[in-house]
Amino acid sequence: MKFGVVVFPGSNCDEDMVYVLSTIMGQETVKLWHKNTDLEGCDAIVLPGGFSYGDYLRSGAIARFSPIMDSIVDHANKGGFVFGVCNGFQILCEAGLLPGALLHNNERKFICKNVFIKAQTSETRLTNAIPKDKVLKVPIAHGEGKYFADEKTLKALNDNGQILFRYCDEQGKISDEANPNGATENIAGVCNAGKNVFGMMPHPERAADAELFNEDGKFLFESILKQAAVLG
Repeated sequence: MKFGVVVFPGSNCDEDMVYVLSTIMGQETVKLWHKNTDLEGCDAIVLPGGFSYGDYLRSGAIARFSPIMDSIVDHANKGGFVFGVCNGFQILCEAGLLPGALLHNNERKFICKNVFIKAQTSETRLTNAIPKDKVLKVPIAHGEGKYFADEKTLKALNDNGQILFRYCDEQGKISDEANPNGATENIAGVCNAGKNVFGMMPHPERAADAELFNEDGKFLFESILKQAAVLG
């Protein structure tokens, strides 16, 4: 499986993502510069975290208009796999590839710490290898990570199994106290209706290496590869 990691001006998690995909997971991985439009035959496109264009206007609002995004939208509309982490999630929401929006954290402060999340479905290409009821410890690093969607959108997300993760405590309890940023319904990640475009605020690539004493994020990458093997 060939992965393409998009690099925008201000991306700062691209090397982390490339390292995990190529070195840890053993997959062919290339960097895709945002001004190019060629996806170089990649099967999966990943938009990493960072501060694209300095987070001016809104996080992801300018990057959404980078030339490569037209190709990514086309790839997604044809059923291609797209995954955005943190700023990548924000960009996908701005581009209309994912529902909802990411707002300023409730406390209006940048938050960088480990949090706990729990998969809400095992029926997606990003969550199928996560053990049932497994609580994952994965770091966050964002100032605008508060997921928001209107009631109609939230109902559709819940009804269609599009909510990927919710923030919880170490025991898996979903509560206001376990919500680090004020996200609606503790939502930490969602996918589109076609279940081929995924986004999440926590950073699984920062929790996928034994050297970091935390490999919880690796379950997500194993899910991607497991599903790819099934799809052939």
